[in-house]
Amino acid sequence: MRDFSGKVVLVVAATRGIGLACAQGFAQGGARVYLGVRRLDAGQAIADELKAAGHWAEPVYFDAYEQASYETMVQTVVDKEGHIDILVNNFGGSDVKQDQDVVNTTVDYFNQNVNTNLDSVFLPTKYAVPHMPKGSAIINIGSIGGYNPDVTQISYHVSKAAIMSLTENIATQYARRGIRCNCVMPGMIATDALVNNMSQEFIDGFLKHVPLKRFGQPEDIANAVLFLASDEASFITGHCLPVAGGYRVPAPTYGDTAAKMEK
Repeated sequence: MRDFSGKVVLVVAATRGIGLACAQGFAQGGARVYLGVRRLDAGQAIADELKAAGHWAEPVYFDAYEQASYETMVQTVVDKEGHIDILVNNFGGSDVKQDQDVVNTTVDYFNQNVNTNLDSVFLPTKYAVPHMPKGSAIINIGSIGGYNPDVTQISYHVSKAAIMSLTENIATQYARRGIRCNCVMPGMIATDALVNNMSQEFIDGFLKHVPLKRFGQPEDIANAVLFLASDEASFITGHCLPVAGGYRVPAPTYGDTAAKMEK
């Protein structure tokens, strides 16, 4: 387990999935972890569980659709701690019913979702960087979809591609202050909500194209985040790290070829 003793960590969107796994990992490593959450009761329940296990955590209010809450979230942590050592920007997504192809996605939805997904990285970073000392780290959660165009979810893919560029720009602009910025790009992560809403046919078809033959778990992403936040990664910045079981690495024909070889 990596040692984050004495570090002040803010994890944005931390009540479930990847954000929760990250928060748990940092807390178990000895950090003082602030959970950016919309539902304070849920955040408090998580904090209570971590405290009962001998760790430290506290919720702080955040709502991705209330732009002002990004600043107040960061300022609340700074008022209590004086600084932030590690920032994990984890929020992002799309409404699959509205996020379709270019023709069938409304202008309003496209603009709203792209802006929200980019704000979830830009705004916390904007407000946190002035309070981050030398040696601090920012980790953005992007998506392997930032590399891979698709026939639907135009706003999601565009925004995740933009987060890769935003990561590189943040890394470049604040390296002189000793602040690192990297991005973790998850593949398909097996949250309960996801798995319970996928047909076996889809699961089988998708996994044909994943060389490691499984979905990722939130802990797989958290492990990458913890590494990039640690001193072991002190010479890594501006990097976008796919954590996707090898998805998109082979040739497009991989799924069919591998299936034939396994028979």
